[in-house]
Amino acid sequence: MAVELYDYQIAAVDQLKTGSILCGGVGTGKTRTALTYYYTKVLGGHLNINGNGRTTVPKRRVKLYVITTARKRDSCDWENEALMFYDCNPIVDSWNNIQKYKEIKNAFFIFDEQRVVGYGTWAKTFIKIAKNNDWILLSATPGDVWMDYAAVFIANGFYRNISEFKYKHVVYSRYTKYPKVEKYINVGTLTKHRNDILVTMNAKRRTMAHHEYIRVSYDKVIFDKVCKDRWNVFEKQPIQNAGELCLILRRIVNADRRRLKACKELILKKKKVIIFYNFNYELDMLVEMFENDADFTKDADFGYSQWNGHKHESIPQTKRWAYLVQYTAGAEAWNCIETDTIIFYSQNYSYKIMEQAAGRIDRLNTPFLDLFYYHLISPSLIDKSIRKALESKKQFNEKAFYNRYF
Repeated sequence: MAVELYDYQIAAVDQLKTGSILCGGVGTGKTRTALTYYYTKVLGGHLNINGNGRTTVPKRRVKLYVITTARKRDSCDWENEALMFYDCNPIVDSWNNIQKYKEIKNAFFIFDEQRVVGYGTWAKTFIKIAKNNDWILLSATPGDVWMDYAAVFIANGFYRNISEFKYKHVVYSRYTKYPKVEKYINVGTLTKHRNDILVTMNAKRRTMAHHEYIRVSYDKVIFDKVCKDRWNVFEKQPIQNAGELCLILRRIVNADRRRLKACKELILKKKKVIIFYNFNYELDMLVEMFENDADFTKDADFGYSQWNGHKHESIPQTKRWAYLVQYTAGAEAWNCIETDTIIFYSQNYSYKIMEQAAGRIDRLNTPFLDLFYYHLISPSLIDKSIRKALESKKQFNEKAFYNRYF
């Protein structure tokens, strides 16, 4: 059996070494590239790549462990991909269970989907595993700030521990009540370390992404009243903090029936759509529409299903469908090439999550050349502020929003 690889994947395999971060955009084939590296470089086997050469039995025996997302574990993506590699039987588990493997030695680990940002339990366990095994890490977005790389740099032996990393590179602000990084120093050294371990896959995409921002109305009177009075109109009590204020403002704009109407028009126009949402009340409105609106209930060819913290349903097998996906539960680790359309019912605070969500349909094997992304956004202050943060590739900050406008 031949393993199909693009030139950029073959180049990445040649550059990888233990301790590398394999960085490729969503849908660039990091899984297959990582397995090829394991089979050829770690085990010493030969592969029939693109019909050239022949596959041989590996010279060495090194157990493979894959730490990935819970969804990717449950969908058996890694096991299915490994079928094309002779006698490759990975043990696949989720990041939630990483501590089960902290005593493993002399194996090879693939850490899929970067989860070692910061210095929590997962990062500490990752460092311990890395000291006793060979490994690589896969990520579409390896880090925004230098602190995101701290655990990986420690695992590579560039620093003994997090204290040394902070001592050499981190300057904290003296004027905040909590630790806040003011700046990084000796950035040249950090850049060198990152260049030593980062292997980037530059895929030439066939697809063209079309982003359209659909303007939807909202109740400006209630919105302005909440801003002025700091009153929770849903719980009938004073608003306590910036987080609560943002939740209330978002609910006012996201739960407006005019947003739902705009979404319905897109669904009827596009036939097969993935809809990303944030909150349960958004899901409830969409489900109510599908269950009660005659345009859907009388259409025998239409179906809908959900993927969230409560339901893990597959995409419908009907001719027309809507797949309702909650950002946190389903923005990564699955793909769909049956549709060319995603509707973002509301915005997420994280631009990384938004990029991951968009990547669910932007796959190398999609039959579509044009992909359509519809963003439902009101002209409200909260929606415009979130959009501005996302376009700047920043995380929307509720406290900063509150301090600026209130």
